[in-house]
Amino acid sequence: MFKEIKWNNRFNLGVDVIDQAHQRLFSIVSRLLDLNKDTEKQQHACREGIKYFKSYAIKHFAEEERYMQSINYPGYDMHKKLHDNLKNNTLPALEDELEEFDYSIESVQHFIGICVGWLNGHIMIEDRAITGKNPSKWLHQPSDDITGSIIKATQQSLQVLCQADAQLVSTHYNGVDFASGHVLCYRLSYSTKAKERVQLNFVFEETLVLRTLEEILDLRLHKVDKTVIEAMRMLSEQFADYLSQFFVLKAKYILDRIDVQTFDQFARNFEKTYPPYSFLFNATGKGYFAFCINM
Repeated sequence: MFKEIKWNNRFNLGVDVIDQAHQRLFSIVSRLLDLNKDTEKQQHACREGIKYFKSYAIKHFAEEERYMQSINYPGYDMHKKLHDNLKNNTLPALEDELEEFDYSIESVQHFIGICVGWLNGHIMIEDRAITGKNPSKWLHQPSDDITGSIIKATQQSLQVLCQADAQLVSTHYNGVDFASGHVLCYRLSYSTKAKERVQLNFVFEETLVLRTLEEILDLRLHKVDKTVIEAMRMLSEQFADYLSQFFVLKAKYILDRIDVQTFDQFARNFEKTYPPYSFLFNATGKGYFAFCINM
C-alpha cells in the first residue's frame, strides 16, 4: 500500500481552476493516508475525511463540466457520464464497504487505493483529452439498454454461482487495480463460422475466489493453488454459459479457448481503446469482480 502520495507536475493540464482542484484532491487523499495511521483517531477522522473528499470531488466535477461546456468540448457527454458514475456508483459502493467493515485500516486503504487509481487514470487520460494532450479512449458508446441487461445478468449470475449479492461499483471500469490482494483473471475467446469474435474477461479478487470455493467444497482454503485456478477456470465457463441465457453470447458463438492471465495482461485491454462494455462489482462481503466484453 502507498507510503505517501505526492502531486506530480505531469498531471498539470494548463487550466488553473482544474489543476488546483486536482492538487487539492491529491492532498485530501494524502491526508487520509496519514489519518489512517493514527489508530486512536483513525475511525472518526477517516469518516470525516472521506466525506470531505466526496464533497470536494463533486464540487470539482461541476466546475470541470462548466469549463468543458465553455469551450464546447466534443467529449463532454461521455466525460460527464464518467463523473456521474463515480458519484452515483463507485463512491457509494466504497462508502458501503467502509461502513460494513467499520472504517477498518484495511477498508480505508482499499478506498484510498481505488481513488488514487481512478484519479491517476482519469486525469492522465480523460482530462488531458479536454486540452487536446491525448485522444479519448472511449471510441465505443455503450447502449444504455444493453448496459442495464448486462448489470442484471451479472448480478444474477454472481448470486447463483457465487452465492453473493453484488453491488454495482462502475459501469465504465477502466482497468484500475481494485484488489487489496491478488486476483485471478480469465479470458474466454469465442468465434463464429463467419469469423466474428468476442472475448469475455473475468477478474475475480482472491477473497471472492476462496470464499466461493469454500462454500462449494465445504472446505477451508488458505491460498490460491493449481486446483483453485482450474476450478475457477471451469466456474468462469459456467458463468459465461449462464450469462448467455440472457443475451451476452448468442448460440452461434463457440468457445475456442480459456486463458489464465496476469492482471497486467488483462489491463492491456485498456491501453489503446476501452472495451465497449466494462463493469466492476462488489460481491458484498466476499470481494470484487470485474467483467469486460471485447467485440
